Amino acid sequence: MTIQDISTTRRGFIAGSGLIIGVAIAPKFASAAATGVQAGGDPALKPMNAFVKIGTDDTVTVLSKHIEFGQGPFTGLATLVAEELDADWSQMRAVHSPTDNKVYANLSFGLQGTGGSSSIANAYEQMRKAGATARAMLVAAAADEWKVPGSEIAVEKGRIRHAASGKESGFGAFAEKAALRAPPAEPKLKDPKVFTLIGTDLPKLDTHGKTNGTAIFTLDITPDNLLIAVVAHPEHFGAAVKSFDATEARKVQGVVDVKQVPSGVAVYADNTFAALKGRDALSIEWDLSKAETRSSEELAADYVKQFREPGLEATNKGNVDDAFKAPGLQTVEAEIVFPFLAHAPMEPLDAVFIKAADGSVDIYNGAQFPAMDQQVAAKILGLEESKVRVNTQLAGGSFGRKAQFGSPYMQEAAAVYAASGGNRPLKHMWTREDDIRGGFYRPMYAHRMRGAINADGQITAWEQVIVGQSIMGKADLDPTSVEGASNLPYAVPNLKVTSHNVNLVVPPLWWRSVGHTHTGFAVETFVDELFQKIGRDPVEGRLALLKEEPRHAGVLRKAAEMADWGSKVPEGRSRGVAVVESFNTYVGQVVEVSIGPEGAPRVHKVWCAVDCGVAVNPNVIKAQMEGGIGYGLGAVLFDAVTLGKGGRIVQSNFHDYRSIRINEMPDVAVEIIKSSEKPSGVGEPGVPPVGPAVANAWRRLTGAPVRQLPIVNIVSA
Repeated sequence: MTIQDISTTRRGFIAGSGLIIGVAIAPKFASAAATGVQAGGDPALKPMNAFVKIGTDDTVTVLSKHIEFGQGPFTGLATLVAEELDADWSQMRAVHSPTDNKVYANLSFGLQGTGGSSSIANAYEQMRKAGATARAMLVAAAADEWKVPGSEIAVEKGRIRHAASGKESGFGAFAEKAALRAPPAEPKLKDPKVFTLIGTDLPKLDTHGKTNGTAIFTLDITPDNLLIAVVAHPEHFGAAVKSFDATEARKVQGVVDVKQVPSGVAVYADNTFAALKGRDALSIEWDLSKAETRSSEELAADYVKQFREPGLEATNKGNVDDAFKAPGLQTVEAEIVFPFLAHAPMEPLDAVFIKAADGSVDIYNGAQFPAMDQQVAAKILGLEESKVRVNTQLAGGSFGRKAQFGSPYMQEAAAVYAASGGNRPLKHMWTREDDIRGGFYRPMYAHRMRGAINADGQITAWEQVIVGQSIMGKADLDPTSVEGASNLPYAVPNLKVTSHNVNLVVPPLWWRSVGHTHTGFAVETFVDELFQKIGRDPVEGRLALLKEEPRHAGVLRKAAEMADWGSKVPEGRSRGVAVVESFNTYVGQVVEVSIGPEGAPRVHKVWCAVDCGVAVNPNVIKAQMEGGIGYGLGAVLFDAVTLGKGGRIVQSNFHDYRSIRINEMPDVAVEIIKSSEKPSGVGEPGVPPVGPAVANAWRRLTGAPVRQLPIVNIVSA
């Protein structure tokens, strides 16, 4: 795609103008290209805070304030609009919204961004209002044109009708006139009882383009005279460039320049091959004086030492120490170590910079927090924010990778572009090796558990100590370190949870399901061990302690029912169960495992029940549960980023940091609990239960509790 192609695409999209609807009206210009390339301000479009565009061709385009990287907001937000607009699904389109921290703010965050499984939850009412507003304005325009009362006009499947006169029209015929009308202050929303689209299995809007190759990602944007840039990074966290020799790199045909930047040494070339070859030819001496030089084993040993030290109190009810002294109790103790985890999305980080004639800059990238990227880039480039336009593109996954404090990736990309002089369009790229070795990992954690249970299955005492980095960079208690443990759902009268923050130069970052990645595993494997200690069924035992938690109990019962829990299991197999709430979504899972040919777990089947409130699009919900299960299985079975001797990063690509493979993916059955609760997210909550469910099945099958992840490392040790 050339820069001329981008302009042509924009012109094709805005032709015919039409009706643009927004909620919280503000004098902003907005449009977007059907390819996902943001069109920026264009005077041909009405100056409204646009969430919905109705074209003269009857198409309805939803401008999504949330990035689409596979988790379904294009489809989900369009479903909300279409429901209240009474549109036909075939009319619906979706593109990314412009960058605007106020107009397109995530109502959960207060700034524009996607994360925390919040896309549908924060936009549920907002996008329904946008659809209802558009409908009201179309009806008013039709009533005026037909000279009939608006109350007599019906809208159904994208058609506007007046039964008495026999008049009928599509949306497009009234788009222009509707755009001139004042929107209603409080559009009436439907009673959920009459929903026709919300709650139905609608096909995803982005599937077609992603399967026929027409979908546009950052990598696809190739303006004329494009310069490619890659950066050589250190193999130790905290290291810095001491000196470098670019003599050999400059000899590579196609290499244009070599520059030192804050994060390493950048190589600029006319093509990707030359950039990578040039980088390989660099000779760099790294300063390790401030680098992390401990191995993962040494770090784990240092973590464990903190178990006996006073920590930050997260929860302390009853009297744990006295409770352990009571007679007739069975006790269990466990120490569990969790490794660093990379996000490993299919699409590594990249961004394209194009300078306009007026000196402003367009940036094209899969921006999870576009306004933050805009602020950072503007500062580094020495421009006003209004002179930097971040055009959000489709992205091939993230799992938290692109949601970083201070946008460090954009810091590097903008610094590389600034160092180039900005005379040519530039694409800054990371390889997968860069990404897996690039840090911003789910931190390493260690848990120490101590629990007591009586013969009746009552857990009388529970003590948990958690050691790891604060993702939030806090000196005091970080809620993300203890979520899922400090608010233990089980009825335990004596509960104490403490946390220790570890300071490392290894940069931490949230990873799909954040704290629940480790607390869910620790809690659900430990409670299972306690029940096994007294011979109590793990489903019955959990349900007895969840009497005050009906939604936890509901998904647990449903998953057990789906799996026919208690029935005979095939010989050589075992079943495990877990239930975890994260991001206000409740997920229960039962798994069936055997010992695989290499001695590691082979997961055959997963039964999953999810309660996410109102199910806006069951098809997307099921897909996210299935994807989360696959992602979580890869992590618990195989994945770890390790620091070797001297602190050097060991893993580099999918051969040694591997995802679960297609032949290893189990059969997955998903059931959605019918609910009238407000919708909650599904992008992350499918991940936490699968790990402990597998570990519980494995322990019952082999007698070996899982004390260190990934499981394959234990088996091969």
